[in-house]
Amino acid sequence: MPDTHADVVIVGGGSAGAVLAARLSERPDREVLLLEAGPAYPAAGYPPAVASSSTLGGYTGHDWGYTSEPGYVGHPIAAYRGKVLGGSSAVNGAVFVRALPADFDRWSDRGLTGWSFEEVLDTYRKLETATGGDQDWHGRNGPMPVHQLTRDELSPMQRAFVDAALASGIPATEDFNGPRPHGVAPYPMNVVDGVRVNTGMAYLADEVREANLTVRGDVLVDRVLFSENGDRAVGVLTADGETITAGEVILCAGTYGSAAILLRSGVGPADDLQQLGIPVIADLPVGRSLYDHPFYYNAYAADPELIGSGEPVIGAKVWTASSDAAAGELDLHITATHLIDQTLSPTGAAFVLAVALTRPRSCGSLTLADRDPRVAPRIDLAFLADPEDRRRLLEGVTLSRRIGRTAPLAGLIDHEMAPGTDVPADIEASVRATLDTYHHPTSTVPMGADDDPAAVVDRLGAVRGVSGLRVVDASIFPDAVCAATNPTAIMAAEHIAAQL
Repeated sequence: MPDTHADVVIVGGGSAGAVLAARLSERPDREVLLLEAGPAYPAAGYPPAVASSSTLGGYTGHDWGYTSEPGYVGHPIAAYRGKVLGGSSAVNGAVFVRALPADFDRWSDRGLTGWSFEEVLDTYRKLETATGGDQDWHGRNGPMPVHQLTRDELSPMQRAFVDAALASGIPATEDFNGPRPHGVAPYPMNVVDGVRVNTGMAYLADEVREANLTVRGDVLVDRVLFSENGDRAVGVLTADGETITAGEVILCAGTYGSAAILLRSGVGPADDLQQLGIPVIADLPVGRSLYDHPFYYNAYAADPELIGSGEPVIGAKVWTASSDAAAGELDLHITATHLIDQTLSPTGAAFVLAVALTRPRSCGSLTLADRDPRVAPRIDLAFLADPEDRRRLLEGVTLSRRIGRTAPLAGLIDHEMAPGTDVPADIEASVRATLDTYHHPTSTVPMGADDDPAAVVDRLGAVRGVSGLRVVDASIFPDAVCAATNPTAIMAAEHIAAQL
């Protein structure tokens, strides 16, 4: 193919990349090229497996196929990431819950300016068209539809879960994205008539993909190209050998993809790069931190005569704090979901209370297994490596089981399948053996203050030590936030785009 040039080349059209492509191309004199490794469907042309909010992860047929290292838990975990325009926003659970003020307080405490909750609230509001909620906290004219589920829209099991949580002492909350998020409630969802509205749909309508914005699908990027002296990014090289030059390169390939591209490009820990024969452009701690939310399936066999409809598959949650949570943090999720193979239950009916730890202390890493861009990176989630994480997650399991034993939810249950025991050692063994990920990876390319040795990028995603190169996606979060990452990744792209 002939060489291509654009003022801005964006690599990855996911939760952040689609947003940046739309916003940066609003300036008509700026030529923007968006490269997506998966298919680039028209906004109204996504196949049912991707559009349906009931189909998630690898079941959509648009997944990278990543798997984690066994780590402390002793078994690999499928690490689903969307390989399609819209990225992981096209394959996720479509819950739309913001990070907490306490999450941004931590960022500010690390010297990261411009990211206080007061400063990002307007950006959260800008990106959404929300139903309900306080006008001071919610937007009405943004690209992303955010629908607050009502009690009547929940499945019978999810309604029983909410009532059992209330009976267990959990307070009710009206709005997880409002001033009092602690409690139990139905989820806010970016779902319209059963369609999971991903960023490719919301931000890249057909009329946006015209004039000065070009969207190309099925383009796998190998690495960033630099000037002869290595101090400036000048374009990218695709896995097929195509050179694309640019005035600026912005990586939006996600927590795994952006870090891997940087490493293949010579931006990363010098010792690791030299072992793979990669010339070092900038010695930076790319991949040295990786956080994700571990979760456990507290699974129940249900009475098939009583459980009723299994839609929506995700509908309600408890958001609360463990006994060791920091002030303002809600580090435990318990989500009522029908996402379980019903044939696993001897009754033919089942549901799960998914118990997640959203402020893990265990820190993983990402490294290259090979210089070949078609070879997956080595992902070490390090789940439960820190004993404090194990203690807090087990506290969440205890709370979840108490809810499961409380009416009216208890009346729908035939028996508990997992853990199915009250012996502490056996419960911990069950957690370890079946632990999964919430698929919320962050922090492989963290942003930070100028004097932060752990930072790779500045407050606007600019890579240290070189010019013309940014990273904008969940990889730049300094640490794990207490909520699903997709809304905050969209917000971060909006927040940075407004300042470029």
